[in-house]
Amino acid sequence: MLPVIEHSSTQPHVPAEHLQAMLSWLKRLLAWQVALTRETYGALADDTYRGLYIPDAEVDILCSHWSSMSPELAAARGELAEERRALEQQALQAERGGAVLPLRRIARLFGLSSFEQDVLLLALAPEIDLRYERLYGYIQDDVTKKRPSIDLALRLLCGTPDEWIWARAAFMASAPLLHHRLIQLFEDGQRQPALLARFIKIDDRIVAELLGQPVLDPALQSFTALQRLTRSLDDLVLPAEFVARLRQIPAGAEGGLVLGLQGSYGSGRKAIAEALCAEAGLPLLYVAMDKALESDLSPVEMAQRVLREAILDGAAIFLEGIEQVLIADELRAWRHAILAALDEYQGYTFLPLDGSWEARGAFKRSSYLRLDLPTPSYSEREQIWRLQLGADAPDEVVLQQLASTFRLSGGQIGDAVAMARALARWRGGKPGPGDLYSACRAQSSGRLNSLAHKINSTYCWDDIVLPPDQINQLREICIQVRHRRTVLERWGFDRRLAMGKGVNVLFAGPSGTGKTMAAEIIATDLGLELYKVDLSTLVSKYIGETEKNLDRVFTAAREANAILFFDEADSIFGKRSEVKDAHDRYANIEVGYLLQKMEEYDGVVILATNLRKNMDDAFVRRLHVAIEFPFPEEADRLRIWRKVFPEEAPLAEDVDTEFLARQFKLAGGNIRNIALLAAFLAAEDGNVIQMAHVVRAIKREYQKLGKLVTESEFGPFFALARK
Repeated sequence: MLPVIEHSSTQPHVPAEHLQAMLSWLKRLLAWQVALTRETYGALADDTYRGLYIPDAEVDILCSHWSSMSPELAAARGELAEERRALEQQALQAERGGAVLPLRRIARLFGLSSFEQDVLLLALAPEIDLRYERLYGYIQDDVTKKRPSIDLALRLLCGTPDEWIWARAAFMASAPLLHHRLIQLFEDGQRQPALLARFIKIDDRIVAELLGQPVLDPALQSFTALQRLTRSLDDLVLPAEFVARLRQIPAGAEGGLVLGLQGSYGSGRKAIAEALCAEAGLPLLYVAMDKALESDLSPVEMAQRVLREAILDGAAIFLEGIEQVLIADELRAWRHAILAALDEYQGYTFLPLDGSWEARGAFKRSSYLRLDLPTPSYSEREQIWRLQLGADAPDEVVLQQLASTFRLSGGQIGDAVAMARALARWRGGKPGPGDLYSACRAQSSGRLNSLAHKINSTYCWDDIVLPPDQINQLREICIQVRHRRTVLERWGFDRRLAMGKGVNVLFAGPSGTGKTMAAEIIATDLGLELYKVDLSTLVSKYIGETEKNLDRVFTAAREANAILFFDEADSIFGKRSEVKDAHDRYANIEVGYLLQKMEEYDGVVILATNLRKNMDDAFVRRLHVAIEFPFPEEADRLRIWRKVFPEEAPLAEDVDTEFLARQFKLAGGNIRNIALLAAFLAAEDGNVIQMAHVVRAIKREYQKLGKLVTESEFGPFFALARK
C-alpha cells in the first residue's frame, strides 16, 4: 500500500518567526560586509563615482591581500557564524515540536546544504523588501546590480578561499539549486561572463512556498491540476481480490514506484489512482500531456517543473495521455525527458495505458509495475448502473439486461447515463429503457465504422417468415445473450470456460431466404448494433495482412458491443486444403487464426452462407447455433406475399396472392424485389398496385434470375407477361 503521510500539527507563527530570524541574521551579515568594504577601500568606498572608473588607489588595494580584515571584523564574522549555528539548533527544536519551516522543508525535499539554504535566503530578500536591491548594488559597487551575484554569495557565506572553491559546485547545472529550478542564473549583458559574475534570481514558485503562500507553478497551470481526494478503494466497484492486490502495492522501497495502469477508456484508471492516493493521504498532481505538448516549455523544463511541483506538494503524479509520448517516434525528446524525471522521483507515478507498454530498462532507480485492470463482470456492471442512475434506476429486469447485453466499462456507463438523462430531458421525464439502450449504443467505438458497414435494423419478429423451429432457434440466440450473467457468473459456468463465452451462429440457406433479415431482427431484439463485415477489405494477398485485419475487426467489435455479420462466409471460413505449396500453407494459417479469434470473442458473431457444405468442419464444431433457412414452401410463400406489401400501399383487389404463392417458387428476397418494382410501376401509372404490375415485375425478376417465362407458371397472365 502507498505510504500514509503523517500530518503533524503546526504552529502558524513559528515558520514566520524562523524566516524573520534568518532575515535578521542576513541583515547583520550584509552590514558586516558593508563594514568590511569600507575598511578595505577606506575613503574610496564613499566615492561618488565609485564603480564608474578604477582609480590607482583601488588598483593598489586589489593587488594587496584584500582578504585580510581587522580583528574586530574577524570577531564579528565569528559571532555571525555562531548565530547561524544557534538558529539551526532553534529550527531543529521547532521541528521536533511539530513546526513545518518552509526553508528547511525545501532544503530537506531537494537535498540542499546549509550553504544552498543561505543562497535561497540571499535571493529571497529582495522579493520581500526592495531595499535589499540598493544594498546589494552598494556592496557590489554598481547600482544596476540589484540581485546578488554568485561572487557576492561566496564572499558573504564562505569564510575561506577553500570554502569558495567547494561552494562553487552549488551553481553547477546538475546541483539541486539549478537542476530543480529553485533559482535561475542570468547575466548583465556581457558575453560569456565568468560564473562568479552571474546573478541569482529565485523562482517565483519557490518564493511563494517560502512565504507560506504556495500556488501551482504558473508555467504549469494550463495543463496541470492538484487534487486532494477523499474516496477510497471501497467506494469503487472492483473485484475483492484485485482490491486486495492494490493494497499490497510495495511501499518504502528505494527509489520511486511507477505504476502502469493498463485498461481501456472508462476502465477506472484515474479512479484507482485517486483512491490509492486518498487512502495514503497523498494529493494527486494531474498532468494533461496533450496540452503539455502544446505549451511553450521545452521537454526538459516541463519534466523538471512537474517533478519539482510533485516534490513540493508531496503528491503522486498522474500523466494522462502519456501513451502517445511513450510510443511515438516524433516525441522521442519528450519521452526521454519525462522518463528521466520519473526515474529521479522518489514518489509515485501513475501511467494510464491502453496497450501493454513495458519499461525495458527505462528506469534505473525507480521500480515499474504494470497492473491489468479487470473488465467489470455482469454483476459489477449491474452495480455500476445502479450507482450511476440512483433515483432514476429502472426495474431490476432492465438493469440486468443492460449489464448482460452491453459490455461497457464503468466510465462508459457513466457517459451513457449522462446521455440518457439528456435525452429524457427533451421529453420532460426520467430516463426510460429506450433512452438507456440508445445511450449504450452511442458508446460504441467509432473504429468499427471504418472496418465494417453498419446496418440499420428495421425488421421485427412479425416480419420474418420461417418454420416454427427456426423461429425458436433465433429466439434462443437472444436468450443466450440476455441471460449470460445468470448462467456464466451466478451459476458458475464462467469458471469452466476458458474461451467460447460468446455466441457463434451459422445461418445457412439459399439466397433470399431471410438470413440478413434474421440478423437484423436479433440485433433489434437485443438493442445492439449490427455490423456487416466486408470480406473484400479483409482478405489480402500479402502474408499476415489478413490476420491483422481480422484482429482489428474483432477488437473494434468488442469495444463497440456489436454483432458481427459475415455474409458469404464460406469465402473466408472455407475448408482448409491439402498443403501443396506455400500459398496453401498460409491460407490454412489464416483459417486457423480465424478459429482462434472466434473462440476468444465473447460477443455475437453471425456467419451466413449459401453453401454450407463448403464450410470448414472445425468452424462448424465450434458454433453454438446452426440454423438452416429452407426455401419457402407454398404456405410460407403465401405469408410472405401477404406481408410484403405495407398497409399504406394501395393494393388492388385483383392481386391474387394465393395464385402468386402457388405458381411462382420464389424466395422471400425475390418476392420483396417484385413487390417493390410493382409499386414503382403503379406509381408511374398513377394507379393502385394491380396484378398487371405484379406480373410485369415477376417477369423482370425471372429475367434477372435467368428463368424462362412459361405459360404453365403464368397461366392466365401469360399474355400479359409477354408484353
